[in-house]
Amino acid sequence: MTFSIAAIAEMVSGPPVAVDKTVSGWSIDSRTINPGDCFFALRGPSNDGHDYIANVLEKRAAVAIVEREGDATIPQIVVPDTLVALQDLARKARKRWDGRVVGVTGSAGKTTTKDAIAGLLSVGMRTGRTIGNYNNHFGVPLSILRLPDDSRAAVIEMGMNHAGEIRDLAQIAKPEIGVVTNVGWAHAEYFPDGIEGVALAKRELIEELPSDGIAVLNADDERVRAFHEIHPGRSILFGFSQEAEVRAEDVHLCPNGAKFHCLGVEFTSPLAGRHGVSNVLAAIATARALDLAPETLVDAVRTLAIGKMRGERVDRNGVTIINDSYNANPEAMRSMLELLSGTPARRRIAVLGEMLELGPEASALHHGIGKFAAEQGIDVLLGVRGAARLMVESAIEAGMSDSAALFFESPDEAGAFLCGFAHPGDAVLFKGSRGVQVEKALSRAFEEGKP
Repeated sequence: MTFSIAAIAEMVSGPPVAVDKTVSGWSIDSRTINPGDCFFALRGPSNDGHDYIANVLEKRAAVAIVEREGDATIPQIVVPDTLVALQDLARKARKRWDGRVVGVTGSAGKTTTKDAIAGLLSVGMRTGRTIGNYNNHFGVPLSILRLPDDSRAAVIEMGMNHAGEIRDLAQIAKPEIGVVTNVGWAHAEYFPDGIEGVALAKRELIEELPSDGIAVLNADDERVRAFHEIHPGRSILFGFSQEAEVRAEDVHLCPNGAKFHCLGVEFTSPLAGRHGVSNVLAAIATARALDLAPETLVDAVRTLAIGKMRGERVDRNGVTIINDSYNANPEAMRSMLELLSGTPARRRIAVLGEMLELGPEASALHHGIGKFAAEQGIDVLLGVRGAARLMVESAIEAGMSDSAALFFESPDEAGAFLCGFAHPGDAVLFKGSRGVQVEKALSRAFEEGKP
């Protein structure tokens, strides 16, 4: 979005600035700022944006929003709190913009679903979206400010790890359509009521919709499906179950994607696994909410991009690598193990990092994943760090050989083992919580070393 510097000062309740210049770029990172941008000097636990005003000046920013004026020749708008200013500016910008906002949340698949929705909506209208997973208290307002002025729709991802956070984000973005992919154990550590608390936090998106808004809900998740009961407006259910209005039928899963029928149209998607199909169904349902005919979406579904470390599939010297290492929770782990189980291979090897922020149920959930891996016929399980040891123990208890279920203290150690262990014809899945950085095992085994 584009605003004059004078308008920015007024919208953040700062002192008047008499500068005849407009701004269309917005940044909180001095390393990536572009000439002409507006820079917000945010204060974080380890960095203070005010320390980088000189860098911002060097990169020819147009204006800086600060809490204390620094020694720089660019206009500086002084406010009591730069984060509040960023959020206020986005809130007011959203009110001035008359496009449609789609809010997306869920315990797994948010980013993939957000990108799929944006890809499909682009068939009928100029559509902006959250870049990457900028889905928190500063990412959502930045995403709004970065919308193209001529966009008619915006797909905004909303994350949380505490109650009330999605409500706050929704009150900034004001979505008319709310999409919930699923409710799982991610971040349950922060909720005394466990997964039920997580469900209530996700439901905040639906509670914040206007009465004539549209809720797009996963019919296959009983907690999400129940959200339609509290929404006075229209709900569109998607999924595999009979309750779904947007339902996948005649589903054929393959290593490189899926084929299925939906609303009388055959779709081919590069997103693999049942969870990949579910993400596409959410996008088709959202397009339906905006009156896009399903037959117009075929090419957009076929050309959907796979996100970095979100199910990427590559070949390294004859070894099939499935890189889903961006993050993990029990539901996503199971989906990817099912995908690995169905992948043609000489041996199926799962490199699984521990799952963080699961709360009191963490031990039981890790045990459950190990047992599930054995039941899926996974040939080798490598557990990485901390509670992943419980996966390994449970897999052995479920019948996997102790020579095929191994624990490593770090991803580097797991990668070093894979260097001499993985051979052509094998398929290797990498998945774990972000803090474990399982991708380091991939790099060690297949980029630094040779399988």
